[in-house]
Amino acid sequence: MSEPDPLLNLLENPRIWRGRAQAKDVRWQGIASGYPKLDQHLPGSGWPPHALTEILLDHYGTGELQLLMPALASLSQPREDSEAGWIAWIAPPFEPYPPALTQWGVNLSRVLIVRPRGGKEALWAAEQALTSGNCAAVLLWSDELDDVASRRLQLAAGAGQCWAIAFRSLKALSQPSAAALRIRLAAGTTGTDLGILKSRGGRPCVVRDYAGCGGGNGFSHTDTLPADMTGG
Repeated sequence: MSEPDPLLNLLENPRIWRGRAQAKDVRWQGIASGYPKLDQHLPGSGWPPHALTEILLDHYGTGELQLLMPALASLSQPREDSEAGWIAWIAPPFEPYPPALTQWGVNLSRVLIVRPRGGKEALWAAEQALTSGNCAAVLLWSDELDDVASRRLQLAAGAGQCWAIAFRSLKALSQPSAAALRIRLAAGTTGTDLGILKSRGGRPCVVRDYAGCGGGNGFSHTDTLPADMTGG
């Protein structure tokens, strides 16, 4: 038998970015967001699995949880060959409302709320949850997140085969990040607009009214990102 090709082995490493070709690989299939208008602009047609997604916003309550609910609902359900993983919420700035989660289809028995005593402890808890191998998704709210911490979370998500989501202030726009996907949410004229700032295997764009189902796909190649939205 011939020896394995070292280059092919290297390209199998999920930490290697191979551009859009990677997104076409079935092994890189994304987690469906539940919003077809958005999925068509995400490599792998969905959220990047086993990786860090950063969501930047002006303030909490901009629609960030509605954005994630369809995917979290799906991940909270058991599979044919295994039970569902935990959906861990690390240091949420509010009390999750069970009836609303249930209405979205989230399995409450798989929801885990963690309230650390500080920002650094929240980062530690998120990293532990990601590497545990028992979580399907980990949501994190922390003002302590920086480039170094994002790299640790990105590596932890890959090691634990878990989807990591970090919510950050717009102040982080100018800071670098190791996240595979970085997006910004903002109120639009007809709904919530989503700016893709950084996408492993994709490119920056703006998806207008991503949750809408009206005519068109809500996206135009003339929708470019302002300079202040390209940080990281």
